[in-house]
Amino acid sequence: MAVSAERLPEPVRNAWTSVSDVGGKLQGHPLSWIAPAALFLLVFRLYPLVEAVRMSFTDMSLIRPSYQYVGLDSYVSVLSSPAFWTMGRVTLLFVAASVVLQLAFGMVLALAIDYGVKEKLRGSVSTRVAVLSAWVIPGIVIGILWKIMLIETNYGVVNYLLLQAGLDVVSFLSDPQMALLSTIAANTWRGTAFSMIMLYAGLQQVPTHLYDAAKVDGARALQRFRYVTLPQIKPVVFINLVLITIYTLNTFDMIMSLTGGGPGNATEVLALFMYFEGFNRFNLGQAAAVAVLMLLVNVVMTAIYMRIFIEEEEF
Repeated sequence: MAVSAERLPEPVRNAWTSVSDVGGKLQGHPLSWIAPAALFLLVFRLYPLVEAVRMSFTDMSLIRPSYQYVGLDSYVSVLSSPAFWTMGRVTLLFVAASVVLQLAFGMVLALAIDYGVKEKLRGSVSTRVAVLSAWVIPGIVIGILWKIMLIETNYGVVNYLLLQAGLDVVSFLSDPQMALLSTIAANTWRGTAFSMIMLYAGLQQVPTHLYDAAKVDGARALQRFRYVTLPQIKPVVFINLVLITIYTLNTFDMIMSLTGGGPGNATEVLALFMYFEGFNRFNLGQAAAVAVLMLLVNVVMTAIYMRIFIEEEEF
């Protein structure tokens, strides 16, 4: 049975009133709405990050219960390993090619869909659905699908079509160079959808009267794209570049199921190297050091993008 506040003893009633006042103030304060998200980021983002940095200064291993702090020894061991620099070169090629292709194809698709929507052409919705299907499929599944398509027998979809066209079977996964190209193609197919979404959203913010004015001035399609579209969507391109660079650099699941890093180490990127270092060779300290180095690369790349895309404010 509920008890009225007026029937409570005066000290209890005063304390209740004070608590109610504080609760009312907190409910209207922005902190009460930010706190859940901040707590989530603190527990699931910041703590793992701090823990990874701490582990990178230890000799922690999966096969030893105890560990010691060894300073920068883990970083020295990783950076002095020839395998690390080999993986670095592979990662650089993989990331650079994937990012450029994702941005280019995403831009083409975004422009095509934007044109189709404005002209009310049929197929705009189905095209968006088809492209987005690649984005929602998990990376493990994408790697398996591409592996099935690129099997180096007549049972593989791509090689079957090549045989039907009178061509020879291509070693998509056993040849080092072709394996790297195959992973780039699969990752581009996977990530183009995200770029298309971002860039298409940016295109919706471009004022129509700017295109009309450019047409009146005699600007052609490429000139309108260069001098009207690109400057207007520059912030969106910046955000898109940062995100797809981070996602591509951290790509692990798709390559694991597609090539497993092979043949040899031809497709073993740093994210996969970090996994093998921690769970195949049980060197958690060195795996954490690789993770921290990858974080630093992401920060440096973001700073470079900011330098390129974000101009200083004019006063």
